[in-house]
Amino acid sequence: MTVNLEVADGVGTIRLDRPPMNALDIATQDRLRELAEEVTRRDDVRAVVVWGGEKVFAAGADIKEMQAMDHAAMVVRSKALQDAFTAVARIPKPVVAAITGYALGGGCELALCADFRIAADNAKLGQPEILLGLIPGAGGTQRLARLVGPSKAKDLIFTGRQVKADEALTLGLVDRVVPAAEVYEQAHAWAARLAAGPALALRAAKESVDAGLETDIDTGLTIERTWFAGLFATEDRETGMRSFVEEGPGKAKFR
Repeated sequence: MTVNLEVADGVGTIRLDRPPMNALDIATQDRLRELAEEVTRRDDVRAVVVWGGEKVFAAGADIKEMQAMDHAAMVVRSKALQDAFTAVARIPKPVVAAITGYALGGGCELALCADFRIAADNAKLGQPEILLGLIPGAGGTQRLARLVGPSKAKDLIFTGRQVKADEALTLGLVDRVVPAAEVYEQAHAWAARLAAGPALALRAAKESVDAGLETDIDTGLTIERTWFAGLFATEDRETGMRSFVEEGPGKAKFR
């Protein structure tokens, strides 16, 4: 398999495993979608890490495979490509990308599907599709602009340049930069902390933020209000409030 899933202590690690550069060919894209749907269903997975291994996250699409495709073939395939990445973005649980080495093209777009990005100090990110006479096709024009703003996104997309980890942090493209040897450990710790939290409240928070960004403020507030009120019907809300009253903040243990 080009992508594997390992589950431990409530954290599911989706591991890209297509050496040497984790090029995202069609089989890898489809496998990503399958595993995203699997971790969405599984109750024993409460948070997710997306990782490419110690050397590289993903250096982009399989260019040789794409070169052989004509317009008609890509009209059909482009929807499946986007669907694979959207499946990762819509995992209703906290998702962190552990970025080592290169995260370029589709690799950068995959990182954009996470809620939080931890990068190695030697990581390089970018959307170099323009250098092939193309544009990003797996969500890069949309998710990158929403994350860092349109002008910064256009700079990266128009030039195709790669940015080092420190600049990516300044741009807001990544959220934390750590030594390369610590990337997975810190990503797993972030996920494990949230895996112990209230699953429905975390799902509500993620959907409220993500769905709210796609609409006007009044509709966003309606989404938030609906989730907020709905959580009053959950055991986690009872546990959290009872613990707060009896023990003080931050001591609740959620099932």
